[in-house]
Amino acid sequence: MSDIAKDVQPAKGKPLMPIKLSILESYRMISLSYSDPLKHTQNLHSTYGNVVLQKVGKMNVVHLFGVDANRLSLLNPDNILSNKKAWDQIIGRLFPNGLMLRDAEDHRYHRRLMQAGFKSQAMQGYFFQMAPQIEQATAKWLHKEDDQHTIAYPVLKKMTLDLAATVFLGMDLGEDANIINNAFEETVAASMWRIPFAFPGTLIWRGIRARKIMCDFFQPMIAAKKMGDDQDLFSLLCRAEDEDGNGYSDEDIIDHINFLMMAAHDTTTSALTSMMYVLAKYPMWQDKLWEEMALLDGKDLQPKDLNVMEQTSWVMKEALRLYPPLSTLPKFSNKAFDFEGHTIPEGALVISYPIHTHHQAQYWDNPTLFDPERFSDQRKEHKRHPYSWIPFSGGAHMCIGLNFAEMQIKLVMFYLLKRYRWSVPSDYEMPVQQSPISKPKDGLPITLRHR
Repeated sequence: MSDIAKDVQPAKGKPLMPIKLSILESYRMISLSYSDPLKHTQNLHSTYGNVVLQKVGKMNVVHLFGVDANRLSLLNPDNILSNKKAWDQIIGRLFPNGLMLRDAEDHRYHRRLMQAGFKSQAMQGYFFQMAPQIEQATAKWLHKEDDQHTIAYPVLKKMTLDLAATVFLGMDLGEDANIINNAFEETVAASMWRIPFAFPGTLIWRGIRARKIMCDFFQPMIAAKKMGDDQDLFSLLCRAEDEDGNGYSDEDIIDHINFLMMAAHDTTTSALTSMMYVLAKYPMWQDKLWEEMALLDGKDLQPKDLNVMEQTSWVMKEALRLYPPLSTLPKFSNKAFDFEGHTIPEGALVISYPIHTHHQAQYWDNPTLFDPERFSDQRKEHKRHPYSWIPFSGGAHMCIGLNFAEMQIKLVMFYLLKRYRWSVPSDYEMPVQQSPISKPKDGLPITLRHR
């Protein structure tokens, strides 16, 4: 019997007793889970252990901690957990039927069709589209020789949205860019709803309204995309077929492109912003990375050239360890099962926490420190356990665009480091809003100067 099979036994373990909190304590816990998930998880784990049951109204919320909890969540033996039931409650009205909101065979079918957009030939096409666009965009960051104060996050977000439009939609958003960007902002923000009803003025109401803007934007393009031979992801989704010649419905296409556009540019913006922050705090690493990349300067970049950027990969992985774009992995229990001697009830929200495992001292040396070399071949700290570092999720729901994200991040870093140095004051600490997607509360103010 495999280790994961041992973890999932018929429900004969000890019944979980909910932790007893006052109304005020429950409110504080929920608030902390939004404002500081790392502190929230460390407090829960140190006080109650690896398996914690909390009552939130009538719902059972089970918090699972540790690498075995990650493994259980990601491998999901016997489909005991549902992505769809959990994410539907959070963003189901905003991004219905996105790839992350599907389970089992339905998920496998849709992922298989979508895979065409991330194969080698398509990825090479994306590379040659993105490289000149990134070079032109980054050149506009600083026009004069004088130092310039810049808020990094919104500049990066605009660039990644423009790149997503080029690669995924095959178009320049032009005058529609602000409208679409605001629509994505409102739909993502709406996932933090406190009131679950779509009354006018509520987060959910604004998010649903923003979703309609995006649907109305994409719908008129579908017929032409189906008839054409363009190689952008939107076109590939419109023409995707299974072995029996069946393709996506128009509704499926819109659901997938909405979700992919959001996931591609929001999570990549998060990762790039975290990288810019740690490189600003530790400027010696800016020089290290540029020394590594300098051999590529002056030549026409090719996809294989990104393999040179080994230390860039270390910095990216370390930034994702410290600031994973998604700090939590919510699932829903389809049936009761045992984990570490406790019975997890059916119908519970079951949450595991990448951000917690990313900071556990048994897997990482000095886990609070920024130390990219922990990912080097000599140290390989991320190999101490296969489920200690999971910023891209894993198992059947492994991020379908992880190679695309790394390619884009390396290209952006190449052109930024080629032109600029950037810094923050020595006493500056980036204030992080970890949910729903990690980003700086202040936008990350930096001082930019020419290299």
